[in-house]
Amino acid sequence: MQPNRAIRRRTLRALAGVIIVTPLLNAGPVLASETYPSKPIRLIVGYPPGGSNDIAARIIAPELSQLLGVSVVVENKAGANGVIGADHVAKAEPDGYTLLLSSMSPVILAPQTMKQPPFNTLKDFAAVNTMALTPEAIAMGPKRQGINTLPELLDLAKKERITLSSSGSGGLPHLTIELLKKVRPNIEHVPYKGAGPALTDTLAGHVDGIVMDLPPLYSQIKEGKLKALAVTSEQRVSFLSQVPTAQESLPGFNVENWVGIFAPAKTPASVLTTLDQAVRKAVTQPKVKTALEAVALSPVTQDSPAAFQKQVADDYARWGKILRDAGVEMN
Repeated sequence: MQPNRAIRRRTLRALAGVIIVTPLLNAGPVLASETYPSKPIRLIVGYPPGGSNDIAARIIAPELSQLLGVSVVVENKAGANGVIGADHVAKAEPDGYTLLLSSMSPVILAPQTMKQPPFNTLKDFAAVNTMALTPEAIAMGPKRQGINTLPELLDLAKKERITLSSSGSGGLPHLTIELLKKVRPNIEHVPYKGAGPALTDTLAGHVDGIVMDLPPLYSQIKEGKLKALAVTSEQRVSFLSQVPTAQESLPGFNVENWVGIFAPAKTPASVLTTLDQAVRKAVTQPKVKTALEAVALSPVTQDSPAAFQKQVADDYARWGKILRDAGVEMN
């Protein structure tokens, strides 16, 4: 009987070793927790394909997929300057499987220009992290080939109506145009439903020029199809160093946009931590940084979700005042 008991004890110890070791051998990606994620993640973009939000989403999604061990699928839900897509995420289950990739317009600006916004940005979203920054670009299309500088545009706008397109009402490009209108009331805003249609009509000569986040315009500027008059960052951007900043002509004219990722409010802290770690690691990857810079996005992350949440609150207050002072309302 003793030998049998000894054999059974050795067998149990061997089985215990299998039970302990097997999960380690089958462990998933380093950034994935034990329970999250376990199914595909939807990354919602509130604009049609082709805009800066969509470009950023399609750059980072494959890297997030690899880091998290599940598919990260970009889904466009366009309308109301990104508000429809943002609202979809605000009302989604707070389980980390429906996320929003957004610039400032859908979550900071547009809701503050609506009489009845469908969500409260400061209460209905949990910030994950930023991934990039971009200025606005002020550029002219073929209809106004004689305008080569921002001062020339402002001089012409003293006596002629100038039309500038944007990706929609209530967004940062719209607000940039409103700030230009404070200088020259003859400048007229022409909103479109997304960056693609606005760019198409500008290149076709239906409007004089365009104001947009730099990424959708970058290739057209490099190819000479659009004439960049200014960027709205604090300093000139390295990849378009010949283009002056707007504040070189208009002191204090500074508008920069971020692109970040959000989850619905009440998403568990452990899920936000997993997502934050994945976003920050993804943005540091050389291929992601190169891809972002190639489309005029500067890779930038915050120290934590809390740091991004504070920036959202600060920007909400700052731009809310600017919107109210400018009297901007969404159609």
